[in-house]
Amino acid sequence: MRTVRQDCLDHLLVVSQRHLEALLAEYVCHYNEARPHRGLDLDPPLPRPAFSTTADGKVVRRDVLGGIVHEYERAA
Repeated sequence: MRTVRQDCLDHLLVVSQRHLEALLAEYVCHYNEARPHRGLDLDPPLPRPAFSTTADGKVVRRDVLGGIVHEYERAA
């Protein structure tokens, strides 16, 4: 609860239960698929499929939760 509150809910104004549920669903997806976890050697619990890229590929930023969280990955 502390992590989701600090990373997400402390930075957003929640206007309804439906809005809260949508925010939490997006955060859970980010938390399990992109956020590094110390106990897993900075890997996410459910890693996304790896793209075959070259070392000079561009880095793409994806905004999560209206831009308060950013995810980065190499472009394919």
